[in-house]
Amino acid sequence: MVNADPLLRSALSAPPPAEHGLDALTLGRRIRELRTGRRMTLDSLAAAIDRAPSQVSMIENGNREPRLSMLRTIATALGTTVDDLLKPEAPSARAALEIAVERAQRGPVFTALGLAKIRVSRATSDETLQTILTLHHEIERLHRERAATPEEARRANAQLRATMRARDNYFPELEEQALELLTAVGHSGGPVSHQVVADMATHLGYSLHYVGDLPHSTRSVTDKRNGRIYLPTAQSASRDSRTPILQAFASLLCGHDEPGNYADFLRQRVETNYLTAAILLPEKDTVRLLTEAKNLRRISMEDLRDAFSVSYETAAHRFTNLATARLGIPVHFMKVHESGTIIKAYENDSVRFPSDALGAVEGTTVCRSWTARTVFDVPDRFSPWYQYTDTPSGTFWCTSRIEKAKEGEYSVSVGVPFEHVKWFRGRETTNRAVSRCPDESCCRRAPDDLATRWAGQSWPAARTPTSLLAALPTGTFPGVDQTEVYQFLETHSPTH
Repeated sequence: MVNADPLLRSALSAPPPAEHGLDALTLGRRIRELRTGRRMTLDSLAAAIDRAPSQVSMIENGNREPRLSMLRTIATALGTTVDDLLKPEAPSARAALEIAVERAQRGPVFTALGLAKIRVSRATSDETLQTILTLHHEIERLHRERAATPEEARRANAQLRATMRARDNYFPELEEQALELLTAVGHSGGPVSHQVVADMATHLGYSLHYVGDLPHSTRSVTDKRNGRIYLPTAQSASRDSRTPILQAFASLLCGHDEPGNYADFLRQRVETNYLTAAILLPEKDTVRLLTEAKNLRRISMEDLRDAFSVSYETAAHRFTNLATARLGIPVHFMKVHESGTIIKAYENDSVRFPSDALGAVEGTTVCRSWTARTVFDVPDRFSPWYQYTDTPSGTFWCTSRIEKAKEGEYSVSVGVPFEHVKWFRGRETTNRAVSRCPDESCCRRAPDDLATRWAGQSWPAARTPTSLLAALPTGTFPGVDQTEVYQFLETHSPTH
């Protein structure tokens, strides 16, 4: 008795992959069932149709598609009709299982894995066949998930953002870890110097090694066996030289294991970046500075950046950690590429980011009227840009600045609801915009005069980002060439 569970039903009822509407596997199993039901041997059927037993065997195993004339002869020998032989459904539940297993073994998954073919006979139990199918389905699911990484990443990002929002993006356990490490190396205040960061590495039992052949897909490589952190000799002009060191041992402090899925990878990255920022901008000193600025009604991301010698983006990120939990100010943050694509986003102030059907924000396009977009049209790239934006969910004030990276320019923006702008420098700005998004008439649909003039008269050749073509993650750490990393460690190992 075959009890096909729901996981297997799709395989058992899947449309046949054969061409010309003929499924050789189902046809072969139907011929075999009819033959054995009439107590005919393979030899006797072969003799009845004037063919060699090996030819009949190939037909029954689905390895050969008989011609229509041969089908008529077989149907006559078995006392049935051609129409009966060509029925698309399997002749029995057992046959359905066997057909599904055969299809799986002939498919791309088994081929890619290089698995030896399993001979399915009457002695093979139903449970064995179901186990094979279950494993095959799971491998197929994992492959689909891997191939659909952009969707997986967006789902994981949406879930992670919800967690961050629920905690106001404040993680006291990570703040405590940062404080313990700062105390251990005797940091008494002010910007955290490169030497202090190096002292932290030494305190944790790691030595720093600058090399010129760091794997291109990495920012650092940690040799946990020999207590070494490898870093590039050439630092990016847009990156803080302290950050890769802190990120390297932040993962160790957080107790991260190899990520089991993309959601784990993203969570670990958020924790690593949080701890790094909490070290560079210690909570006590940062809250003191921000509280003083709030009392004077002149909170500024630029002042925060300069006080701790960090990048504008790091300062903006850190502000979101402390704004609500320590200052009582709801806030939103955006990092937007010059194309308008959202790279990072966070909010707990009810601002309405664009999102897809999965609730994911990353990868969507922000309204052209928002500060994160209008800042690109401002000639002055050295002064902060302030703007009020009226949206369907309320009026928000934002400050934004453009930074450069190898991928192009991007804006980093911090915003608050209108009622909280009184605490910020730049509240007196007269810059104001109106956004009706997600109403398409706002900025997603071309103005009527342009549409009338150019509709049907243009053919743009879209530039496809390589990130859309890459099937990530292909390993434990998305985007990292594991073989290259292992070869690098082997070359630089002190015991080599």
